[in-house]
Amino acid sequence: MSGIPLIIAFIVMVAVMILAISKFRIHPFLSIMGVSLLLALVSIPLSQIPGTIGAGFSGTFSSLGIVIILGAMIGFFLEKTGAALTMADWVIRRVGDKHPEIAILLMGWIVSIPVFCDSGYVILNPIRKAIVKKTGVSGVTMAVALSVGLYTSHVFIPPTPGPIAAAQSLGLESHMLLVIGTGVLVSIPVLIAGYLFAKYIGTKVHSADDDDVEAAKSYDELKAEYGALPGVGISFAPIIVPILLMAVKSIVDMAAMTGFLAQVLQFLGTPMIALTVGLLISVGTLFSAGKGKEFYSLADETLKTVGPILFVTAAGGVLGKVITDAGIVSYISENATFLSNMGIFFPFLIAAILKSAQGSSTVAITTTAGIMGLYSAEGSLMAALGLTTPFAAAMTVMAIGAGAMTVSHANDSYFWVVTNFGGMKAEDGYKTQTLCTLVMGVVAIVFIWLVTLFVR
Repeated sequence: MSGIPLIIAFIVMVAVMILAISKFRIHPFLSIMGVSLLLALVSIPLSQIPGTIGAGFSGTFSSLGIVIILGAMIGFFLEKTGAALTMADWVIRRVGDKHPEIAILLMGWIVSIPVFCDSGYVILNPIRKAIVKKTGVSGVTMAVALSVGLYTSHVFIPPTPGPIAAAQSLGLESHMLLVIGTGVLVSIPVLIAGYLFAKYIGTKVHSADDDDVEAAKSYDELKAEYGALPGVGISFAPIIVPILLMAVKSIVDMAAMTGFLAQVLQFLGTPMIALTVGLLISVGTLFSAGKGKEFYSLADETLKTVGPILFVTAAGGVLGKVITDAGIVSYISENATFLSNMGIFFPFLIAAILKSAQGSSTVAITTTAGIMGLYSAEGSLMAALGLTTPFAAAMTVMAIGAGAMTVSHANDSYFWVVTNFGGMKAEDGYKTQTLCTLVMGVVAIVFIWLVTLFVR
């Protein structure tokens, strides 16, 4: 099967998967794996199916598994030592008790500039939970607000891998500051829209956090149980140090630095190594707090908690791999010229199709940017669309980013990270994460289009 029938089959399979999870309450792992197998049977030679499924499963583990485990361990240790409470106090004092959603949203937006949104959510989730306990605000509102902040910079602002790769593909290597500036500009309406949606959906959907009846009054009692809480510096260190290491690596990569020092910085800035450093700091904090005896039980609890998330995430990776091997992505790429009369909406639509098809925002961004070509090349789609100035190319990067967040659903690892760490059910994930990313993406592309009407 190929071409239009394959696209139709994919749409049907996605509908079946969503129905199985939300209506018939079949476990997401079984639902996604089942749909992946069915799609593979109608689109891939039988001899290739086992390899495709194995590659999709193992590929997800190799890219995200260790990172999620390390980040989750850091989170557990931050909670156990009371460091999360210290950070929550610090954030609330600066933003105010009345605006905790803004606090976590802005923290996510800043953190995700150098860090993948999946890792950033795992790292910041303990702070989110502590703020929920302190303020009594909706756990869903806070979960969505954190997702909004992280996701926005993840698709718009270099040195996040997707945007920086797109900028290079379009020929903007020497205009990176312009891309960063437009990324910040486009972030503003997207963050506002995401914030308003988070406030709204928090009144409609409930999470496990909302079932915790301990209100803000018991927050001080909770702090007293920890005794002397860690200081602000050591509390933030397990988060800040990995972020700084990854940010330094991004700078080294952008500057194309060479030599032994550059190699060391690149090694330390790899997410797995950076988070390992953060974990070591958090372990030191645990032992200094006199709770070293709980190290084994906490590690065991982390693995039990993260295990289901990893397996569902890996299942999403299988679906993405089946979709790729089935030829859906290549079919879209080969027939992209038929849609080239759509202007700035064209890269948005292509990225949105690729995002919804295979789950990864980074893959959607880089693939779409490759289709568009250099803004200065006469035979590229950029030229065909009239996007031939550096500013137009920068806005094209933004349009691609907007499409790459539209929408996050079951084949996206971030969907499961937000849903599970946010204490929500799968069907609630569609009402929150999926719908929110749709709102964010639409707001982003409308704003981008309006800007391009006045600035070329």
